[in-house]
Amino acid sequence: MIITKIKQQLSNQFIRNIGWLGGAELVNRVFRLGATVVLARALSPQDYGLAAVVLTINEFTTVFTLRAGIGGKIVQADEEDVEVFCNTAYWLNWILCISLFLIQCAAAFPIAWFYQEEKLILPLCVYSLVYLMMPFFAVHNALIDRANRLKITAISTAIQSMLGNILIPVFALSGMGMWALVLPGLFTTPVWIIVTHINEPWRPKMSFTLKRWQEIVYFGKDILGYELLEKLRANIDYLLVGRLLGVEALGTYFFAFNAGLGISLNVINIMVWPLYPHLCAARRNFHEFKQKYFHSLKTISLVIVPLVILQSSLAPFYVPIVFGEKWRIAIPILVLICLSAIPRPFATAAALLLQSLDKAWINLCWSLIFTGFFVGCLLIGMQWGIYGVAVSVLISHVIAMPLFTVWATRLVFGKNSRLLLNKKS
Repeated sequence: MIITKIKQQLSNQFIRNIGWLGGAELVNRVFRLGATVVLARALSPQDYGLAAVVLTINEFTTVFTLRAGIGGKIVQADEEDVEVFCNTAYWLNWILCISLFLIQCAAAFPIAWFYQEEKLILPLCVYSLVYLMMPFFAVHNALIDRANRLKITAISTAIQSMLGNILIPVFALSGMGMWALVLPGLFTTPVWIIVTHINEPWRPKMSFTLKRWQEIVYFGKDILGYELLEKLRANIDYLLVGRLLGVEALGTYFFAFNAGLGISLNVINIMVWPLYPHLCAARRNFHEFKQKYFHSLKTISLVIVPLVILQSSLAPFYVPIVFGEKWRIAIPILVLICLSAIPRPFATAAALLLQSLDKAWINLCWSLIFTGFFVGCLLIGMQWGIYGVAVSVLISHVIAMPLFTVWATRLVFGKNSRLLLNKKS
């Protein structure tokens, strides 16, 4: 009876967290739709292409901050170790973020030379200011995740999205070009500082400390490697298309990706974000742990699969009406890439399963293999332009991700598995 109640509580908490994040995403979608329509009509493919480069570089760099495994260690740590790890993580974040700020400013010049676009230098330097804000809320955000208070995360996301999607069309209609996509991210990041500080009482000790930093780094190194490869796969098509097919082709591809897969990926993030703290909380009991994992897969199936199929089937109708006739050329790309979303959340859930058991090194090995396979597919598909790239994205994900999901699940829950030593508890 006690175990049953615990299971129900965890399941309900998981659903509530999805509900809060889903509500935030609904707010985001309402405002984002208006912003996207304005952008599609006000910006040229050239503007989209330049903004895509800036935002792609930022995606890579952000991995070293919020996703470097520092926050993950706080979520997973035993209660008696939390305070030590929080103070050390605070100062580690400052070291990381200041370094990343300087590196991106210096790298702006060779990046501009690589793409033969001097217009990239200033926005790359300006956008790097975001990194200097992250240490103010990174630890607070990890503690909120640890406590499963994702309602706070949902509030932060909703407010930031609302403000950002108001600023985007204002800047676009003011004729600011690619800056309409760059500046809102900079101006709205302080929302996270304000909301997390109001709702999380932890404050850092002002004395500098790196006590037990080795444990954080050791825990985070495999997660960092995995996340870097994830970002590489998520953005290498942009980099290759922009360099080999041109910035204008990148603009068309970037629009199709964000108008299609962007929506699905936001929903996927909502579904998998609450999973990691729940798995960490239940990993000492095999029955609870197993129930949580398979319940999440079932929930993902019921939401993601119908959503992606519906969006893909309606794309030929809503794209020219909502975004304008000039984007009709992007519809086949949008449909193909959108369909590649179906296996993604299952593979992410499997990766979080292994990470919760301190087996992030397995995720890293898998990610290395998949990245090589994915890049090979892209290079082959690029022979047929951006349409070939879209086909290669779909094929590589449909082949590789289900294989990993099944393999990782059997590795953990198979009869001879040694990853869970307390199966009878």
